Amino acid sequence: MAILYNGDQGLFTIHTNNTTYQMKVDSFGNLLHLYYGGRTDGSAEYLLTYADRGFSGNPYEAGSNRTYSLDALPQEYPALGTGDYRSPALAVENADGSVCCSLHYHSHLIKKGKYTLPGLPSMYGGPEDSETLELCLKDQVSGLTVFLLYGVFPCYDIITRAVKVENSGNEPLVLKKVHSACLDFLYGDYHWILFYGRHAMERNWQRTEVAHGAQVIGSRRGTSSHQYSPFVILAEKDATEDTGSCYGMSFVYSGAFKAEAEKDQYSQTRLLMGLQDEQFSYRLTSGGIFFGPEVILSYSGAGLGTLSRQFHRGIRRSLCRGRYKLSPRPVLINSWEAVYFDFTGDDIFNIAKQASQLGVEMLVLDDGWFGKRESDTTGLGDWFVNEEKLGGSLKSLAGRINSLGMKFGIWIEPEMVSEDSLLYRSHPDWAFTIPGRKPVMGRSQLVLDFPGGRWWTTCLKPSARCWTALTSNT
Repeated sequence: MAILYNGDQGLFTIHTNNTTYQMKVDSFGNLLHLYYGGRTDGSAEYLLTYADRGFSGNPYEAGSNRTYSLDALPQEYPALGTGDYRSPALAVENADGSVCCSLHYHSHLIKKGKYTLPGLPSMYGGPEDSETLELCLKDQVSGLTVFLLYGVFPCYDIITRAVKVENSGNEPLVLKKVHSACLDFLYGDYHWILFYGRHAMERNWQRTEVAHGAQVIGSRRGTSSHQYSPFVILAEKDATEDTGSCYGMSFVYSGAFKAEAEKDQYSQTRLLMGLQDEQFSYRLTSGGIFFGPEVILSYSGAGLGTLSRQFHRGIRRSLCRGRYKLSPRPVLINSWEAVYFDFTGDDIFNIAKQASQLGVEMLVLDDGWFGKRESDTTGLGDWFVNEEKLGGSLKSLAGRINSLGMKFGIWIEPEMVSEDSLLYRSHPDWAFTIPGRKPVMGRSQLVLDFPGGRWWTTCLKPSARCWTALTSNT
């Protein structure tokens, strides 16, 4: 068993091949985080430190015991309003306007196989290679129920985290912040490793000391973005590629996100990852359920290289899907840098012909094959083939490429639209805008509201149906 529960001690222990993760339900029903690191046996409760915390806030049930404070103790899923002034994983506005939530252990479930998240990407596994721990926490006043989900992949040394929030009370609540994973470290001086960038210069490495206060990265763009990758590492200061302890968090979500590393007044470090909480406000009516996306955790005691390989193995084998997930990718050439928008079908074929002689296995036809697309200011959204430009159909061009023994791929960006397009002129209401305001443009493009734009699957076929879809009001 990868997941062990000791009822006498209230102790939950998760083992992978080389790591151990441990937490404990204490005498007040609070779920404390004890340990995450190299594999070990026994209880790590001895790591907890109790000292006079009279200026940190003490729970009412602790009475006159000033050595007990959630502002100092390591928590598994900290919520705002409990006297913990570090950054929380959860913030809830109650029906009376108060922002407070106090979560206590209620029950748990251990089962073979990996949990799933409705409508969200996540790692997957069967009973032979994974296990699930589901911890149920409740706020007795509001009726809010929080399910902490742990997926364990022993052979990858990976533990996944996700959260399910359910309003079991009678009044509506508003979720103001929902992070999926938290790691509290009682000891250690760490470096914070992140990956920043921009267009054409992605994934730059930055390593800085975790100093007192909070260090935050994230995206407010609605996408995870190449400005900041939704992946961070907390590493010992002397950790290298081959030696030292390091912890990785990877957010399995393509939307806006936030990651925080905070060193507190007692030199303890908290690492958080989840949804971006700026402008986040989710109304949860009675009976309503909200899922926070998954975070993949992994620990290495043998440096950054081992950590990287653990993530690679787990993601490749149990996150990627389909029959091609383990297949070697073809060597390809993309038409973009060679010709941009200025090409004919013969130009594309000649590129493929020369590339095939060098052993290139696939040609991808990039932008410019559709509509009146002669620059990046026009035509986006008009997904019908420009046969005049190609000198024939897309099928005939693909056949010519295939005759060279090469595969043929094509570029498409169905989520965007140009103002100078048939689609936008027919349906400007299909683009996301703020009513009554001029839009902010990016590369002369707007984003389409997909539920309203059911047109594009039809427009991939060069026929009269495309023109009908572009000009209809359905």
